[in-house]
Amino acid sequence: MAGRRKGRIIAFQALYAWDVSRRSLEDLLAFDWVEDDKRERLGEEGIAFPRLIIAGAIEHIEEIDRNITENLTNWDFDRLNKVDLAILRMSVYSLLYQTDVHPSIVIDEAVDICKEFGADDSYRFVNAVLDSIRKKHEGSRAP
Repeated sequence: MAGRRKGRIIAFQALYAWDVSRRSLEDLLAFDWVEDDKRERLGEEGIAFPRLIIAGAIEHIEEIDRNITENLTNWDFDRLNKVDLAILRMSVYSLLYQTDVHPSIVIDEAVDICKEFGADDSYRFVNAVLDSIRKKHEGSRAP
């Protein structure tokens, strides 16, 4: 699963870059912003996973952002930390569209990435939002 973790980190970084710099999807999916040795270690198969998340999240961004907004308690979407938002977008895409990945894995990975890259307690916030979305969509996920 270490490869998937690395893939999620790359996807999170790409979604962050997309949000703050509006790099094109084509630029993001070329992965020229990933260090050469890291890209080589991942190989084409290892790049396929983050590529799917990045393209899928951007393609479904309105639905993803709506789900995030609907599950914020006493918080405004526009005030979200950009790191947290990128992690949320990546994870909500996985919860809604990657039905072959168990929701608890998606949430655990998001929390771990948030602990590594986010603000001190933001992992609690991300966990709460994702858990709320998971509960609302539990019945609609394919087994």
